[in-house]
Amino acid sequence: MSAETSIPPPRTDDVVLTDAVRSLLDDSPIGFALVGSDGRIVAVNRLVAEMLGLAPELCPGHDPAELLSACGAPVGDAETVDHGGGRVVRGRHRTADGRLWDLTWFPVSDPATGDPHVALIAVRDGGEVHRDEQRLRALLQVGNQIVWTADAEGEVHEDSPPWRNVTGQSPQDYLGRGWFAALHPDDRSGVERAWDDAVLDRTPFDALFRVRTHSGGYAHYRARAKPVMEGGEVVEWVGSLVDVTTEREADELRQRLNQQLSEAAMRTARLQKATSDLAEALTADEVVAAMSEIGRSGVGADHTCVVLLDRNRLRLDTVVAYGDRPLPRASFPLEHPDIAARAIADRLPRMAADPTELGALLEDAPEVDELVRLTPERAWAALPMMVAGRPIGALRFAFSAPREIGDEERVFLEALAGQCALAIGRAALYEQEHNTAEELQRSLLPDELPEVRGVRLAAYYRSGSRHVQVGGDWYDAFPLPDGRVAGVLGDVMGKGIPAAAGMSRIRNALRALAFSMPEPADVLTGLDRMFSATEGMDQVTTLVYFVLDPVTGQLDLSNAGHLPPLVVAGGARPSLLDTDPDTPLGITSPRGHHKFFVQPGNTVALYSDGLVENRKRSVDSGLDELVDVASSAPPEVVGDPQQMLEYLVESMLEGYEQDDDVTLLAVQLPVIDSVPDLRSHTEEAHREKER
Repeated sequence: MSAETSIPPPRTDDVVLTDAVRSLLDDSPIGFALVGSDGRIVAVNRLVAEMLGLAPELCPGHDPAELLSACGAPVGDAETVDHGGGRVVRGRHRTADGRLWDLTWFPVSDPATGDPHVALIAVRDGGEVHRDEQRLRALLQVGNQIVWTADAEGEVHEDSPPWRNVTGQSPQDYLGRGWFAALHPDDRSGVERAWDDAVLDRTPFDALFRVRTHSGGYAHYRARAKPVMEGGEVVEWVGSLVDVTTEREADELRQRLNQQLSEAAMRTARLQKATSDLAEALTADEVVAAMSEIGRSGVGADHTCVVLLDRNRLRLDTVVAYGDRPLPRASFPLEHPDIAARAIADRLPRMAADPTELGALLEDAPEVDELVRLTPERAWAALPMMVAGRPIGALRFAFSAPREIGDEERVFLEALAGQCALAIGRAALYEQEHNTAEELQRSLLPDELPEVRGVRLAAYYRSGSRHVQVGGDWYDAFPLPDGRVAGVLGDVMGKGIPAAAGMSRIRNALRALAFSMPEPADVLTGLDRMFSATEGMDQVTTLVYFVLDPVTGQLDLSNAGHLPPLVVAGGARPSLLDTDPDTPLGITSPRGHHKFFVQPGNTVALYSDGLVENRKRSVDSGLDELVDVASSAPPEVVGDPQQMLEYLVESMLEGYEQDDDVTLLAVQLPVIDSVPDLRSHTEEAHREKER
């Protein structure tokens, strides 16, 4: 069974590689893999995937030890050595097809965040790179060693033509300590000190340094020497010089390649995270907040903002994250000398490594001096954001110190700008649809509540933040001809036009029924008949309908499958009205009629399920929390129904993400001294009705 069929696919998202990164990985003559801080593979190139027997896209997300065990077995014990200031682990691995691989594991870190990772270098035994390296070492050992001697005091006393052929020195220049003159000036003092210490201590000499060749360039050499002892005394020193230029250059090339691969993989991982973060942003402010964090962690930018074209495409408006530093001008014309405006006009990325470069780019406009004087910005990068081939703005990064942007980093920034443009486009569409839906929702609710003598009414509505469709929450309140006041709060399940249309029909029908037969049970029975005739059975609707007499405080109520009303009293603990709800509208059943007496100063609140229920809180626990929250309300809040509703909403939603509309309606009997006047008014209304 092959490893590819025995290894399950990873449970992580695929790493999306840019063209530049994929080219670096696939064109590398050695195998490379990057392992994240969680011990799982982040990225591999073609050679490592070949060794593991998997397609490259199946490797990320797996434990490398498990994949190695599945494709073969280690050969001998691994060796841990110190190399370059870190611990390096080397070993050999034989795959199922009999091939040997030399493996080297070494630590790397994210240059932006410092997060620890591990890189793997894999070289196939017998492969071209390994074979070339063996041939090179053999040639160096055979033909490039230079033997030299020195006396007991460390003075060179014999000529070395091979050395002089390399350096172009004459015998007089070379002998004694003259050979030091051929060393690179930065290396000479260290080599002289090491040689003097070896001669003084009679210990072996070993040094690496650069030598100026007769052609004017420099080559890397390794010098070794040991003292020849007779009778306990040093009689001379014998040493060798080996040209290690090719090895040093190959090692430096490998280190640069490893660094490039590591940085490319890090940029890819950061781009993937940026894509994920931006996908969750719904508004332009949320997009800029996410991009500002990406700018800090992934780019090292001290300031990130988005500059957007207005509707007329003549001015630019800057959007910065909350609490971040604004630009000297929040809005400016497209011709304004700013690097973002230039990127938009040219439709090309624009970079300035320091104020001098920015001045040259913007033709020494005085606004450059103003920007440097008023802000700590000292380097800039601006990338145009394009949608459907047209610029919508620019992504602007600024740094507090001069900074060059390399080609690889520029590719990364351009990818970020592309992701940001898509997110801004989605946000603009969302905000437009969300505002339209919210306006439609509010148009279906009463413009204002009626003023009824002896009664205080209040309402509250907050649209859910995670949908753009009109919801089915609604409320209404109106005076009845007999002096009482009626109120209702309902919820048509679902979103969109069907829910809004159903809400409008039920609201209008309820008003008509209430004026002819206002008692709650009669109204709900009439709604049942209307519902069966006009509404579909999948249009589930719940509501609470009440009629309150402001003189006696008698409240008559019917509940069609809705949540129980909340009663808040100034001198007692709040409670839920103890009534069993009937079935939702349209499900034929006898409608109950409940009678209560509301004392002066008490408030009865109706509410939708968005107040008490969400993805982290059940209805039952939400109802218990609602009573606890209401009991903690200060006296001045309890005495004002509007403040009471706002207090309930802010307290109940604190710490939770609002994912549904929240609608409330409250009625309060205030404490007053004019009951006789109210009774006379009510009796007059009854007499007028009888006439």
